[in-house]
Amino acid sequence: MLKEKTGLTRDQLLAGVRFFVLLNCGLFITAVGIAIFKTPNHFAFGGTSGLSIILSTLFPHWNVGTFMWLVNAALVLVGFVFLGVRSMGWTVYSSFALSFFVSLCQKLWPMIHPLTTDTFLEMCFAVILPAVGSAIVFNIGASTGGTDIVAMILHKYTSLEIGRALMFSDLGIVLVAAYLYGAQTGLYCILGLILKSTVVDGAIESLNLRKVCTVITSHPDQVEQFIVEKLNRSATEQKAFGAYTHDERRVLVTVLTRREAAVLRNYIRITDPHAFITIVNSSEIIGKGFRSI
Repeated sequence: MLKEKTGLTRDQLLAGVRFFVLLNCGLFITAVGIAIFKTPNHFAFGGTSGLSIILSTLFPHWNVGTFMWLVNAALVLVGFVFLGVRSMGWTVYSSFALSFFVSLCQKLWPMIHPLTTDTFLEMCFAVILPAVGSAIVFNIGASTGGTDIVAMILHKYTSLEIGRALMFSDLGIVLVAAYLYGAQTGLYCILGLILKSTVVDGAIESLNLRKVCTVITSHPDQVEQFIVEKLNRSATEQKAFGAYTHDERRVLVTVLTRREAAVLRNYIRITDPHAFITIVNSSEIIGKGFRSI
């Protein structure tokens, strides 16, 4: 019935709802970092938020949220001209949703002065919150808009290396911030710019972290049953021979979450104290039960 009305299965509908909720959560977390920590400290790390912070200083009658609307609107129009409407996808929504959330935060929590007197602590949150928000957005295959539109245009029309071009544009914003707000703020902006990409990558890996468990045990049937029935996971079984004893053993390989891996380890410790287990971290697991291709 659901498929007849919407053309979508229940799983597809749930996946769409999950995508939309995570997208907005990521954008809202990013907006909180911009409005509460970046703006009052003048941390212009680059991107549309950094440019908007500088513009709001040069034109104090308008706040950062207003300039983000204007800058993102201009970038969206440029994107429509050079990329077409279809190519923009969720980037258009992300650009305006982020601007809306920043304006909302500034309306609900107007920050005339920094939240604390500890500038380094403020800088940490100014990096971490947008990085975590961006990681959530990137992890579901979307973007936060803004300078991503510039990257898409450069990718389509030039052979210029996108990462380097965006780095130079961010560096230009940081240098202007250093000129406007002084050397100390400028140095914090440079530090934030360096840390930003590192924290985003780390946050994405943490979100996707899974444990690849390889188990060699004298009781493979019991362990296999525990994995399937108690953990609701599957496993791959293969035969192997010990290099020293030449005894044949069955090796089980399974991919679990951190919690599930701890449960399995504790179970095997009781079932077979002499079992051999290796647990390896992986942030890219593609397949049924995990990320789709």
